[in-house]
Amino acid sequence: MKRILILSLFLAVISGCSSMKNRGNSSTVTASGTIEKLGMTTFQYGTHLLKADNKTYALKSASINLDTYLDKKVTIKGKKVSGYPLEGGPEFIDVTLVKF
Repeated sequence: MKRILILSLFLAVISGCSSMKNRGNSSTVTASGTIEKLGMTTFQYGTHLLKADNKTYALKSASINLDTYLDKKVTIKGKKVSGYPLEGGPEFIDVTLVKF
């Protein structure tokens, strides 16, 4: 009985660590494109859009003024906002870094 308990705890720790590792990597996003102001859309989240070659992202940032980069080709790095996209809208990214 004691062995089963120790084995169960060991397996729980191992599986918990691997799921935390995978979750951290999948939420980081790096993308390149042109930043545009968010206008009238069918979704209502974010303040700006990043128009990449084959994808559009909704953006927000508490630390970076995204208006500085309007209509400029940039590379952004950030984290996916949990719970998005909604109803066919784009992925929602909290931007932490912008490069020209």
